[in-house]
Amino acid sequence: MTLYVNLAELLGSRIEQGLYRPGDRLPSVRALSVEHGVSLSTVQQAYRVLEDNGLAAPRPKSGYYVSEARQLPALPAISRAAQRPVEISQWDLVVELIRSVPRKDVVQLGRGMPDIQAPTLKPLLRSMARLSRHEDMPGLYYDTVQGTLALREQIARLLLDSGCHLAPSDLVVTTGCHEALSSSIRAVCEPGDIVAVDSPSFFGAMQTLKGLGMKALEIPTDPITGISLEALELALEQWPIKAIQLTPSCNNPLGYVMPESRKRDLLTLAQRFDVAIIEDDVYGDLAFSYPRPRTLKSFDEDGRVLLCSSFSKTLAPGLRIGWVAPGRYLDRVLHMKYISTGCTATQPQLGIADFIRDGHYEPHVRRMRAQYQRSRDQMTDWVMRYFPPGTRASRPQGGFMLWIELPAGFDTLRLNRALLDQQVQVAVGSIFSASGKYRNCLRMNFASKPDAVIEQAVQRVGAAARSQLADMQMSTEEEG
Repeated sequence: MTLYVNLAELLGSRIEQGLYRPGDRLPSVRALSVEHGVSLSTVQQAYRVLEDNGLAAPRPKSGYYVSEARQLPALPAISRAAQRPVEISQWDLVVELIRSVPRKDVVQLGRGMPDIQAPTLKPLLRSMARLSRHEDMPGLYYDTVQGTLALREQIARLLLDSGCHLAPSDLVVTTGCHEALSSSIRAVCEPGDIVAVDSPSFFGAMQTLKGLGMKALEIPTDPITGISLEALELALEQWPIKAIQLTPSCNNPLGYVMPESRKRDLLTLAQRFDVAIIEDDVYGDLAFSYPRPRTLKSFDEDGRVLLCSSFSKTLAPGLRIGWVAPGRYLDRVLHMKYISTGCTATQPQLGIADFIRDGHYEPHVRRMRAQYQRSRDQMTDWVMRYFPPGTRASRPQGGFMLWIELPAGFDTLRLNRALLDQQVQVAVGSIFSASGKYRNCLRMNFASKPDAVIEQAVQRVGAAARSQLADMQMSTEEEG
């Protein structure tokens, strides 16, 4: 990573954490040059990066200042604790979302797709093409069920940024993060078991629980600090919970990054009750702060955390390459992997390994983090402008998902079906709950560069929401 980018991300994280407040004067170019032992031009380049990201602004003959605070919507409310574990529902609505065929005339705000148009992905395509032309065609052969050694070596190197010190032999390559989660759940749980989940929670993991005959216990989750440890502790005392499944860094759909102190406390709680933790870190490398957040796995000393991730959100979902660091459950996860898909496709593994080894991964992820942060700010501004008064929204600290809460009683399923006639799709909130809560919420994707097409789509969602809300109020008045 170049010096000016390193410095820009350090200053940016300090601004995001509130160490420099809106309107504060930032350290002078000369002061930062002395403090960090870099040239004046390096500091100036760093400040230009902050300016491009909307975090700092220059004032003539005065230096750089933190950009004035933008007006932000209120945060989504925290749900009430669940009374008991439940069998997961909502499969019909999940199918409706995942069956939707991509169409150029429909703006897909509902799917978990990254932006795959970035020029920084071209070296990956060249690597894949090179493999196709290789005389012995290595990409067409089986590799081991654990995954190609070349890729596991590169993943182990990337994991150092998250605080993990793992060997390639500690990793299993999977067919996407979904298989990593599925293999992990099957490795530690059996049909009928109870799994504690953050709420709202990723619907893919919950549908895996449903398919395996397990129950979910939803734990209230704060949109800034994550899963309630107090509610989780009460649940662990009351129910025979077998595992905790959550996304603590750049959460989907809320976007929060759980503070390190709470991550440590969560691990202590899991040790006390002797339960496994299945950690989904698929968005972790897309955190807007630098350095990226530490994983729960990085604090794990007894192998109870199964760390799952993939390249589907950082590179491209069509590659279908994920991985899991299963800790003490390695043999069991390997067995689950073998009986589900066997070996993962070799060619994309080799292509990604080359892409990382040749130094292309870091510049690509750095570019996407900056883009997604700008897109988050623009999407939030559009929601405030076009959505009904009283709309609440999350403040994602990474990734590319925005969680939006409309007034109580609102039906986003009805909204989504009305929007399809207007060539827009969102993800309805109820699929992020085991029991169908969050019917008045929705998730929107802000991965694409904000342009007139995206703005018009958000405007249509807001207009349809306003219209539906007006109908609700009229019905209430007539009934009164």
